Amino acid sequence: MTDHLTPEQRHLVMSHIHGKGTKPELKVRQWLWHHGYRYRLNVKSVPGKPDIVMRKYHTAIFVNGCFWHGHQVELGVRSEEGGVTNSTCCKIPETNREFWVNKIKRNQERDQKNYQVLHDNGWQVIVVWECELKPKRIEETMNRVELQLNDYFLKLHSHKHIPFTYHQETEVPLAAEEINYNRN
Repeated sequence: MTDHLTPEQRHLVMSHIHGKGTKPELKVRQWLWHHGYRYRLNVKSVPGKPDIVMRKYHTAIFVNGCFWHGHQVELGVRSEEGGVTNSTCCKIPETNREFWVNKIKRNQERDQKNYQVLHDNGWQVIVVWECELKPKRIEETMNRVELQLNDYFLKLHSHKHIPFTYHQETEVPLAAEEINYNRN
């Protein structure tokens, strides 16, 4: 299928797409807020500038658009068919295909690098895909996110058990011993 817009019109349409405050991101934020979770948005000091940062949980949440981040898209070596396998939730455009394949590949590589930096610094990374926020799947998806948050919180803040060692060489007074309180 060819593009029904001119290159100038397509450029104008694509330039109006923003990365902050998207509908999928708003759905996740609203769900978290209504369930008592508090967060910060687009914190620049956290690697990768995640959409949602939950410092208490030491967690970064990325709400990724399926198209822009190539959800389940296989970007292989160029072949006669283009070397690209589309997924059920996104399709790489036929027009200017090489540009889009390279762009999505760069996005995926950047994402993996950011996730690794966060993991190396002790952060949990949760990725929520746009297709997982459809009305039929949003509750299941957000329950999974909540489970991950709570599981990680418990791991962070669990009591560290330090075993008690008893040395018999030292004399320890027993509670039943007779104590002399005379001050003569």
